[in-house]
Amino acid sequence: MAAMEVDPVNNHLQRKQAHYVSLDENFMIHKETYRGQQYSQIYFARLELMRTLIYSLLPNWKPHLPVRRVLGLEGGKECILVGTLYKDMKLKPSILDEYSKERSATPLVKPHNFTHPDDYLVLEDESGRVKLRGTVLSPSVYVTGNVVALHGKETGAGDYLVEDILEAGLPPQLELPYKSGWLCKNRLNVDCTGEDKYVVFVSGLNVGSNSSNPLQFQLFVDHITGHLGDEKVQSIAAQIVQVVIAGNSVEVPRGLLNGQNLASKDQSRLSEPIKEVDILLTQIAAGIPLDIMPGPNDPANFSLPQQPLHRCLFPGSAAYNTFRSCTNPHSFDLDNVRFLGTSGQNIDDLEKYSEANDKLAFLERTLRWRHLAPTAPNTLGCYPFTDKDPFLMESCPHVYFIGNQDRYETRLIKEYKEVDGKLFSAGSEGQVVRLICIPRFSETGTAVVLKFFLVIVVELEKSRMPCSQFWDPVQLITT
Repeated sequence: MAAMEVDPVNNHLQRKQAHYVSLDENFMIHKETYRGQQYSQIYFARLELMRTLIYSLLPNWKPHLPVRRVLGLEGGKECILVGTLYKDMKLKPSILDEYSKERSATPLVKPHNFTHPDDYLVLEDESGRVKLRGTVLSPSVYVTGNVVALHGKETGAGDYLVEDILEAGLPPQLELPYKSGWLCKNRLNVDCTGEDKYVVFVSGLNVGSNSSNPLQFQLFVDHITGHLGDEKVQSIAAQIVQVVIAGNSVEVPRGLLNGQNLASKDQSRLSEPIKEVDILLTQIAAGIPLDIMPGPNDPANFSLPQQPLHRCLFPGSAAYNTFRSCTNPHSFDLDNVRFLGTSGQNIDDLEKYSEANDKLAFLERTLRWRHLAPTAPNTLGCYPFTDKDPFLMESCPHVYFIGNQDRYETRLIKEYKEVDGKLFSAGSEGQVVRLICIPRFSETGTAVVLKFFLVIVVELEKSRMPCSQFWDPVQLITT
């Protein structure tokens, strides 16, 4: 059904629909075989792909300067280097430190961040590496794995004095009008009337943990499925076309996972949280398309990209064709609006090894670096790919989200281009990206609802309120 309306015979609300296209194929591991390969190959693939891209940007940046390799530097002569950054970190944890005789003299480190004023950057390519100097390039901003172009010159000490830096920048974006009703020039048979449609994001359900509240989750399910509220509230619920669960749906007792055979009672304790999740997800999948992503606490592989949770874990939900078990990272299109997101590991790791004012700044950096997980595989586990780097961003999403954060945050990156008095996003000249941090539901009782045609976020934040008031306070936030 293209639009929500009231059935005149049965007086039933009809749920809207959106054209869904999964883009997870790039994150799937099908015929990859681990033969003992090292992680250097994914760095080589990243450098080769990013260097080709950056070379295409140089004519509009510094066309008068020569491009050299590290071993081709000439003292005092300005040039451009393109390579991979390596950050030497004084406080970076190492497994060898546990066996060091001097470990007791190691200064205490804050567990959430390992940066230090003495950190410095090195640029590396196939020919060699050179230490970087200057105030233009801040070690607190960049991490090991960034590919950049640097304008500078070699000093007498053999270092490279950086005078300017070029990042890849936001990737090209599918054309998307900023206002609803302007999406009529699409090639798909989708709704172009500009009527409101909503996507619900939730993460950190952590069913089975001490912080999880079954009543709270049930109220959330009842609301989005239209079983709570008056006719006005239900009509809004009927406009929800997609639900995305961004990781950490369950939390199993880690103490039981000790490598020993489990008694039947302990086996039941492990399976109960998953069964409880399946019961609630079945209620959602019965009426709304549902995507579930794995997270660091879920029964899935540890390294990125995490593969879909097995459907046998959700026998009730998997019976519906609206249920989709997806990868992490996860990417999809809804009516030509592109979504990209993770369960939060990539940004949480960036926060440990660099600094920013807030989590949204880290999201924006990954967009401008055109890489979802620049710290992988250095400090973030990932599969040792040999011929590709699946985390490179070839196209810019319209909505970029991360799950399992401490609080809700949002920001709009907007670079507009005006055509005939209307604002459009147009490739690299005018990207519009909505950044969203999704808080842990078990701790905050907060879900995020996106009116995706207008790229506007609505926050539903009512954790410890009486049932009758649970969904009443709805705050509309526009940037």
